[in-house]
Amino acid sequence: MKPVKVGICGLGTVGGGTFNVLTRNADEIARRAGRPIIVEQIGARRDNPDCDITGVSRTHDIFEVARNPEIDVLVELIGGYDVAYELVMEAIANGKHVVTANKALIAVHGNEIFRAAAEKGVMVAFEAAVAGGIPVIKSLREGLGANRIQWLAGIINGTGNFILSAMRDEGRSFDDVLAEAQALGYAEADPTFDIEGIDAAHKLTILASIAFGVPLQFDKAYTEGISRITAEDIEQADNLGYVIKHLGITRATGKGLELRVHPTLIPKERLLANVHGVKNAIEVMGDAVGPTLYYGAGAGAEPTASAVVADLLDVARDISTDHRYRVPYLAFSEVNQHGDTLPIMPMEDIETACYLRLQAVDRPGVLARVATILAEQGISIEAIIQKEATEGELVPIILLTHRARELHMNEAIRQLEALVDVAGSVVRIRVEDLDDNA
Repeated sequence: MKPVKVGICGLGTVGGGTFNVLTRNADEIARRAGRPIIVEQIGARRDNPDCDITGVSRTHDIFEVARNPEIDVLVELIGGYDVAYELVMEAIANGKHVVTANKALIAVHGNEIFRAAAEKGVMVAFEAAVAGGIPVIKSLREGLGANRIQWLAGIINGTGNFILSAMRDEGRSFDDVLAEAQALGYAEADPTFDIEGIDAAHKLTILASIAFGVPLQFDKAYTEGISRITAEDIEQADNLGYVIKHLGITRATGKGLELRVHPTLIPKERLLANVHGVKNAIEVMGDAVGPTLYYGAGAGAEPTASAVVADLLDVARDISTDHRYRVPYLAFSEVNQHGDTLPIMPMEDIETACYLRLQAVDRPGVLARVATILAEQGISIEAIIQKEATEGELVPIILLTHRARELHMNEAIRQLEALVDVAGSVVRIRVEDLDDNA
């Protein structure tokens, strides 16, 4: 059969891995696709010393690839928002299918990209945009298609998981482990996207849209990072039977859709509590199948390339299929573009249990005042840990609460921080049971 001709834009870590996998496994890929998939052209400003691109057409102008009439599929691996958006839209305008690993691009501009692609009748595939080599998007779009998804929760940033894992296992500080993550190449020189949850929120936005059939709404995702987590918090969580993970959580409720990324206490026996290092994992709860877990490498050259090439296989198999009969971009043939039936809930309306840590003066009546403030906001206490203090020192008080509305918890924390006997800020970490029966 006629080969599928691919143009790769970007020859960095993932681009180089994609080129190598395509060429190394060309025969196996052709057998699975039913036709050869060949790299016709590469658009990149710099060479990759790990790739031998001898004999392949090369250009420094990535837009030349988007306009090349010989190209069937453009693979966008340059990253970022603006140039990548222009490149993808140019490729679509020229009737090219698109494969991308760019989660930021899809989370922020996906709605416009999919509309343009539908008008042109071309495919846009983005498996590698979430969790690297883990085929979670394909599983949600196809394998779990019979299910009403109830919730999903994921460790979808390997850098944050590496930091929290090392803090727990080795008792080290956040800053110390972050420096190691940067030295190992797990974290960028500016680690903001990883440690503040922005990267995870991009991915969660995509997963939520596929799971629940709503438009991509990254701007409505609640995002909180892990930089305030201390070794003491990790130790106290352990004493209470929990592990702290940086989770992306989306859940369908009667009031709307939760969409949030934040540090979370989860019970030690849960599957996600036992995902360590830079690995990613996503747990999905379906009404028919129950809980399913997707685990593996969330980044890296060839794990991510594995997902890119899997998308190319899908494009090659469906390239002759009428657009109406292909799997929809966000899994649902009719996405509710206005989100009326499942609006994204504001964080203050969401209910969670909480872990609270505060530093208080060691004098009689302090704990009673703390309990009164919580009770006035309708928040009940499940557990209290109060350490002994030496003369003149502040004493740490650890509270574990039952579920309460975020709005009420915010007010309780404001009042606690205003007490003269409480020093500094109150640390709040939300608690999720992730019960398989929920």
